[in-house]
Amino acid sequence: MYDICIIGSGAGASPIAYELSSAGYKVVVLEKGEYYKEEDFNKDELAVSRRDMFTPPLWEQKHIINEYSQSGKFTRYDGEESGWNFWNGSLVGGSSNLMSGYFHRMKPKDFELLSSYGEIKGANVVDWAITYDELEPYYDKVEKVIGVSGKVVKHKYQEPRSSQDFPYRELKTNGVTEWFDAACKELQFSAIPTPRAVLSQNALGRNACYYSNFCGSYGCASGAKGSARAALLQKCKAEIITDAFVYRLDSKEGKVTKAKYYTKHGISHTVNAKIFVLAAQAIETSRLLLNSKNKEFPNGMANSSGEVGKNLIFSAGGSGSGRFIFENLTKEQQQELMQVGVFFNRSLQDWYDYNDGCHIYKGGTIDFLFEHQNIVSRASREMYDAEGNLLWGEKLADRIQKRLTTSRVLTFEVFNDWLPTDNCSVSVDAEVEDKYGVPVGVINLNSHPHDLEVGEHLAQKAVEVLEKMGAVEIEYSISASPPPNLVAGGCRFGNDARTSVLNRECRAHDLENLYVSDASFMPTGGSVPYTWTIYANSFRIADVIRKALRV
Repeated sequence: MYDICIIGSGAGASPIAYELSSAGYKVVVLEKGEYYKEEDFNKDELAVSRRDMFTPPLWEQKHIINEYSQSGKFTRYDGEESGWNFWNGSLVGGSSNLMSGYFHRMKPKDFELLSSYGEIKGANVVDWAITYDELEPYYDKVEKVIGVSGKVVKHKYQEPRSSQDFPYRELKTNGVTEWFDAACKELQFSAIPTPRAVLSQNALGRNACYYSNFCGSYGCASGAKGSARAALLQKCKAEIITDAFVYRLDSKEGKVTKAKYYTKHGISHTVNAKIFVLAAQAIETSRLLLNSKNKEFPNGMANSSGEVGKNLIFSAGGSGSGRFIFENLTKEQQQELMQVGVFFNRSLQDWYDYNDGCHIYKGGTIDFLFEHQNIVSRASREMYDAEGNLLWGEKLADRIQKRLTTSRVLTFEVFNDWLPTDNCSVSVDAEVEDKYGVPVGVINLNSHPHDLEVGEHLAQKAVEVLEKMGAVEIEYSISASPPPNLVAGGCRFGNDARTSVLNRECRAHDLENLYVSDASFMPTGGSVPYTWTIYANSFRIADVIRKALRV
């Protein structure tokens, strides 16, 4: 019998495993993926660009996707046939191994979206069950324990902090950041050094960054990236069982009694514990609860409210880019532009909310970064000429040579709220099963038109900066297509058991020993990447569970 059984091993799971195993409790972590460590990671572009090295193949573990239009009609896609993939990291540490580590805190108004901005027709907007001030000590803890590098620069939307600055100095940056800062000063924008969950110096038993610029989609070979595995799980005393796909939870008299899992060979095992923590990723967490039906919960475990799987959210926004070409630059600027490895690391939050003359809107964050170092994806974008004709042989080689050695692309990413709606949710399919014989998740996709309006406003501000810096070939796309690596909701927390799945402590209203600590608890997502908030809340829940175990 374990004290705590944790399902999943990512940012929502690892703080609980780390804190409670360190406190002497018997903790087991069930992870369906493999255990990769620093020595297992490399910069194999083909493994990431052309193969799904860290995610399940869709022919074994598919999704069904229903894409809704604004009229309410939907198109059904089979994940295997369409290639539409919502797996975002199946390995110890989860997708935190593959993140770029752009760490922004949510702002106080993010916790009070309804109170601050009012109702939005067609959106299920609510305030959070906790405030920014309640989570702030845990944001601070993440900086120190996970390791966040950066520099606090005061600006209009700077959130309150209990510590004056980040514990680790800024990462090294490219000389082009000075062009950016100068352009922003001219435009009267506030350039912010982007905080990163990447160590700029040897610390916490981990190495400093090697500056390969292969963060996103790649595991970190140095250990500098603050993944759940490197920062917490490799240091804690929890037992970690890999190759463990949890397919069912059993319950009796208001308590979870067992977690059942299959190995990849289909062998079933059972784990007993006093407390169960579900952190399997927002889509999979809802899927597991919905598949865990019994007499007590005929519609799925913890689902007396009917809210499990509802109000799924992603991160709205999009991306854009501009190219700097040698012909427009001095020799010194050319050398700065082509500096290898060092980061760009600049962000804008001047429009975290904004007034269009009639209304105050919730805005968002713009992160600027160089295009990914992956040579396969960069070269693939050069296969066509300006007229759209496919290039071959010497013409293609010459184009790739010129584009990669005499120009460089600066990209930007826009983050704004994906408003929760009735038609964005998770359910399970009545007919389609995965390789284990378990009903697959159905991902119902629907976005609110408001999301695109805000994203468009932010993208146009980013374009102003690129134009002022002298970039050419500027383009951007604001899309309603959801990013699979930024998913939350499905088990939102709240004070009313009739309209939420979890209470303010992320314990299921219906079960006294079940907690959900991944991004599922989030009723709204804010206008920043989620990972820092997931980590912070998980440290908060670790304290809650510690108190419960003492009773």
